[in-house]
Amino acid sequence: MRERLLSIAKRFLGEDRGAVLVEMTLITPLMIALSAGVFEFGNLIHNKLLIEAGLRDAARYAARCNPKMYSDFGLTIDCKTNAENIALYGYITSTGGGASRPPRVAGWTVVNVAIADAADCHDAVVGGVTQYRSVTAQVCIVKATGTLNYEGSGLLAYLGLSPITLNGLHEERLIRF
Repeated sequence: MRERLLSIAKRFLGEDRGAVLVEMTLITPLMIALSAGVFEFGNLIHNKLLIEAGLRDAARYAARCNPKMYSDFGLTIDCKTNAENIALYGYITSTGGGASRPPRVAGWTVVNVAIADAADCHDAVVGGVTQYRSVTAQVCIVKATGTLNYEGSGLLAYLGLSPITLNGLHEERLIRF
């Protein structure tokens, strides 16, 4: 009996036909998890970049929008609402051709975007140190901020992680024509 077991063991150790199958069985779950993580992280970074682009566009618009110029001609303009729409949709209005536009990032709403109504003004020089390069004594800044709870494709929930909060901020100097 002992000799029979030794011959089976020698034959099993000498056989390599199933080696690849065993290796793939061990490596496949790790590779799938790694691939899913790379996909999720790439999606997260893509959403963060879209949020930052929207906030940059909104702050630039708000820094240059001048309601007084419109009122001089009997027109009105809501710079804050327009800037929020630019951040969210990339357009001044949330509708185009009668249809509602999709937001830049799924789940991002006007509740998640804040455009400063009044500019935050600072002294250009404080204690002899130049804070802002300017020909005026004060420099006014317009801020656009935004947040989004990124829930992802389900990988975070599967791992037991709470949603990740993406934050963005962009500042522009106030330039009114």
